[in-house]
Amino acid sequence: MVEITVLKRSRTEAALTQRKFFKKTAKGKVFKVLRERYLRDDVSCGIDGCKICHDTPLPSYGDKNHSSFPDGHFLLPDTNVFLSQMDLIESPLFGPPIILLQTVMEEVRHRSLPLYNRLKALTRMEDKKVWVFYNEFRSETAIVREEDETPNDRNDRGIRKATQWYAQHVALRSSSIRGQDQNSPTILLLTEDAANRFKAEKLGLSALSVRKYVEGMKDSPQLLDLLAAEGSDEIEPTRVATGRQVLYPEYLSTGILVAGVKAGSLHQGHFNANQYNYLEGNVSVPGFNKPILLIGRENMNRAVQGDVVVVEVFDEKEWKAPADEVVDQESTLKDDDAEESEGEGDAEKSGQLREKEAKMVKVEKIASLRSLERLPTGRIVGVIKRNWRAYVCHIESTSLTSSNSTSLSIQTVFATPVSRLLPRIRLRTRQAPTLLNQKILVTIDRWDATSRYPEGHFVRALGRAETKEAEQESLLLEFEVPYRPFGKAILDCLPQQGEQWVVPPKTESSKEWKDREDLRGLNICSIDPPGCQDIDDALHARVLPNGNVEAGVHIADVSHFVHPDTPMDNEAAARGTTVYLVDKRIDMLPALLGTNLCSLRPFVERLAFSAIWELSPEADIVNVRFTKSVIASKAAFTYEEAQIRKDDPHLQDDLTQSIRLLNTLAQKLKAKRMAAGALNLASPEVKIHLDSAESSDPIDVEQKEMRETNSLVEEFMLLANISVARKIEEVFPQTAVLRRHMPPPKTNFEKLQDLLEKRKGFKLDVSSSGVLAKSLDLCVDPDLPAFNTLVRIMATRCMLSAEYFCSGSVGKNTFGHYGLASSIYTHFTSPIRRYADVLAHRQLSAAIGYSPLHPSLHSKAHVERILEVVNKRHRLAQMASRASVEFYVGLALKARGERGGGTGVTEEAFVIRTFRNGIGIFVSKLGIEGLVTFKKDMLFDAENYTMTVAGMVISVFDKVVVRIEVEKDRNTHRGKVKMTLVSPIDSKGM
Repeated sequence: MVEITVLKRSRTEAALTQRKFFKKTAKGKVFKVLRERYLRDDVSCGIDGCKICHDTPLPSYGDKNHSSFPDGHFLLPDTNVFLSQMDLIESPLFGPPIILLQTVMEEVRHRSLPLYNRLKALTRMEDKKVWVFYNEFRSETAIVREEDETPNDRNDRGIRKATQWYAQHVALRSSSIRGQDQNSPTILLLTEDAANRFKAEKLGLSALSVRKYVEGMKDSPQLLDLLAAEGSDEIEPTRVATGRQVLYPEYLSTGILVAGVKAGSLHQGHFNANQYNYLEGNVSVPGFNKPILLIGRENMNRAVQGDVVVVEVFDEKEWKAPADEVVDQESTLKDDDAEESEGEGDAEKSGQLREKEAKMVKVEKIASLRSLERLPTGRIVGVIKRNWRAYVCHIESTSLTSSNSTSLSIQTVFATPVSRLLPRIRLRTRQAPTLLNQKILVTIDRWDATSRYPEGHFVRALGRAETKEAEQESLLLEFEVPYRPFGKAILDCLPQQGEQWVVPPKTESSKEWKDREDLRGLNICSIDPPGCQDIDDALHARVLPNGNVEAGVHIADVSHFVHPDTPMDNEAAARGTTVYLVDKRIDMLPALLGTNLCSLRPFVERLAFSAIWELSPEADIVNVRFTKSVIASKAAFTYEEAQIRKDDPHLQDDLTQSIRLLNTLAQKLKAKRMAAGALNLASPEVKIHLDSAESSDPIDVEQKEMRETNSLVEEFMLLANISVARKIEEVFPQTAVLRRHMPPPKTNFEKLQDLLEKRKGFKLDVSSSGVLAKSLDLCVDPDLPAFNTLVRIMATRCMLSAEYFCSGSVGKNTFGHYGLASSIYTHFTSPIRRYADVLAHRQLSAAIGYSPLHPSLHSKAHVERILEVVNKRHRLAQMASRASVEFYVGLALKARGERGGGTGVTEEAFVIRTFRNGIGIFVSKLGIEGLVTFKKDMLFDAENYTMTVAGMVISVFDKVVVRIEVEKDRNTHRGKVKMTLVSPIDSKGM
């Protein structure tokens, strides 16, 4: 009989192995949580050569390249080092071995989830030597919080305790292995907290600040530039530095802000900068139909694009209209000195600049009388959450005090972000001369009330400005597109057969064929843009014996290869979507899946998820079914090829008849949608002609041509998405992944309505989507065929953005898609390039009983978190794609201009906005917008949207001719599109 011994734990030991804390629910209820932790004595130190421990990835004596530690050393950073100096630690030049404590990881996770994700990625980098030491589970390093000890003090004590244990452990290891002939390496506590360093030194430990440590490194000049600006970046009430002029109002305390928002006296929202006027911004808040206008630096109070801010709204008699003048940051502040812009410099010069800006924000009497344009006006009184990140910038050459490339002296310079929505950033660097003419990455660290500009630090150089490589990487970074290569853990999730994987022969034992329909005999084809490699969808149609039509949409079965909660699934969820640039695609999934195994290429068998309808000849749905299937596409057409095939009367084969049948049904489906109130909106789309696939040099640009076959595919994708949405919401009413488009506030259309009525005499009725659609159809100018398209583009900009949502998170009456006039909608048809579609596939698979639903998709909170990321990625991907097109349009125009003798390109355009000193232009053929600015104010009629230039009246919606040139900015060295009027008047020199 086995003898069982029960060991009773002492009271002292119980206190050490139990973690007790209190948790507060959303409803305010407080309850105690008691967690058991099991302490052990075999948690490895991770240092090579240690006979006591196993798992030894760190070198035996650490790093011996530091001037202060010739015998070697290991770094043990505390939490604040990772919170403030992550750019330094991630740098390839920063190579000492790092001991990362569990305490530090948990505190970083609690303080900043984005930094925690970067920290986890750091532990997986092959060129970094990082060991995670679970100090909370090692018996010698575990501690408990003492009475009256703050959580921060408890963590600091735990870090010192672990440092002390490591120092003793390394000394013991060195003596047991080497004898006493060589000194043991130093365990260095790296901390910015002076009190923590003092306490560590009292214990006989080595401790340094980050700056002091970096100064002794081999590459210190470059590494010192990576240090975050000194000072706290926490959002607290402003502390005024003595001797400096205060330029901004103090922030209210967090407690007052929260109480004010709750009481309704203050309002919370995201700060949006004005792209035309750097001295204006606005904040959209739930309490007002219109955004709150912020005028002047003081009222914008150090907010940066995307910050979550709290605003105080002024009394209604103080409400103003937005300025009617273009105010450019670069030209207005070109004479400002980076060294003297911190409040302590030349008071006279600073006063002159403030006076200059004050004149620019002065609201004219006529503007105040424009009651239609008056907006709620206010000021920012606090920041809840900063949106600071790394920004793509250029060093302003005029801000350098020395351009000597060999100089290593520290200079304070201005870094101008590529985005016009961001302020200049003050930067202290030793590398300023070598960074000229380059695109660089800069992070904001702080913005004091005594500094006109935020302060930041240099992260890294991206390459020479205007080179395609540097521009492409800067674009990806600017829009936060994850573009790192797929790691080994992700690639290990792919089928082992690689490109040799095929659908196995049909047998009863084959798991691929289990419960799948064999649709290989159908005349299925795909219709996509030219060069499409990730073919998500294919279609078929055939007439049934009863006279009805069977139509099918077949979608790549991505969920067969991408399983829930795997490294590949987690990466796809983090990326959210594939990003399409002009000459590059940043895939959501590895290429083996996206362009091969999942892609519905012709003449090969592929796994699919099919939606098959029986439709009446009038395109009414008789029934619909969903099934996992195996298909073999008979052809892959471009839109143009499918159109030619459909229109050729000599072709009567089954595939051509299928396309014609699909087209007939699509026309009827579209007619039904339009009759139900769907909107036919527009967005400018252009096609870039590249020199060759290898060089990717743009040689020309033209408007995309839309064909019947474009609409054919669109209608059946919409039908599939709507049908799937109904099914998954019926089966999973609490967690269905859906997509909605909320009706826009009627106030969004006020400006467009006023414009159309005053300039063209058209009435725009926005009472419903159907009425709006009819109104847009009537906005036709016989003399200007492109006018209706322009109005639809402007109407699109008045809309709210569509978004993914979890069905159980909102009321059912808000499920609808305004633009499509559908009561319910989702995305199902593009799982290769959209993660939301992958989730919809999993839910539909469970809904038809093919496979069980993963527990995560039963959790409303989990679905909400995933969709929040997907919405953000989707929005940024669209912006990145547009920015890529704009860049290549600029290159194409430059090439076209050079072929024409360097005089630029002349194009017809529409006036879409008037200012006191310029007009906004839209060139429909190129899909670009620009400004024609004048050196002085012109006669301006804000009420009627006109301006008079040299006796010629120009108004919104007028057709003009502009000359477009791409010139190099002398300061930033980047290409800049410049527009001047050619007709009805030549504005050159005006």
